[in-house]
Amino acid sequence: MTVEAVLMDPAQLLALQASEPVVLIDTRDADTFAQGHIPGAVNLREVFTFLATSTPEGLKALKDTFAQALGAAGLSGAETAVFYEDALNSGYGQSCRGYYLLSWLGYPKIKVLNGGFSAWKAAGLPVSTVATTPTPATFPTDLSPTDVMLTQADVLAALGTDAVLLDVRDVDEWIGESSSPYGKDFAPRKGRLPGAKWVEWYRFMKPTAQGPLFKSPDEVRAECATAGIKPDDKVYLYCFKGARASNTFLALKQAGFSDVRMYFGSWNEWSRDDSLPIETGLPLAA
Repeated sequence: MTVEAVLMDPAQLLALQASEPVVLIDTRDADTFAQGHIPGAVNLREVFTFLATSTPEGLKALKDTFAQALGAAGLSGAETAVFYEDALNSGYGQSCRGYYLLSWLGYPKIKVLNGGFSAWKAAGLPVSTVATTPTPATFPTDLSPTDVMLTQADVLAALGTDAVLLDVRDVDEWIGESSSPYGKDFAPRKGRLPGAKWVEWYRFMKPTAQGPLFKSPDEVRAECATAGIKPDDKVYLYCFKGARASNTFLALKQAGFSDVRMYFGSWNEWSRDDSLPIETGLPLAA
């Protein structure tokens, strides 16, 4: 199976910009963006901050919010969207969250800058402090969404089946010491989805002179093998709000995993419903 390359390095981004229409989307906060960004980039922080639920109303709000925001950023369907963050290990997967959202919406051309702004600067390329005024477009309404979004009901039905629930949160969340990256008690319950496996999201990247970059497909498959996860498994990802899991989603897709979906509501949604089962305490081997 041929997997289209989503990750690109700075030189490939320059070549793409020279050959076809590109909308470059910076997912960092406004103050950091103002201090310096890739020339021509549009700042869209909501790619990272928007908290979604998986109810029909929640998914409609997610779709409507980003159709409007991405249209305002200049995406009409003809342009390639390229997302970047500061560095792949420090932004909690925010640029990849943009990739996941556009994949779900069915947008045809999506890329992520491997290494983010750190890799751009390491390549000695120009940095701008000039605010970009995008040319608004109408985001396409005739796209065919892809089947990568899981609802709370989907996950509940998957418990105890052959679907691999893969938790990619930081270790303090996995062991039930903290409920979220926003603070230990941000969410009402600490723990894990019952039966989940765990590979911390950082493990799909490695340090380089350009900053952290994604591991190769073979290396990604090797990391999954340590948790008994195979490329032909049905993999259901979750984290806290679908950002770190988007980083893993991209890593697994690039490594040829054939059936990868995400519970985008993740722990932020699941932990707030006391009727839903969780595992608590230290995850000790049986």
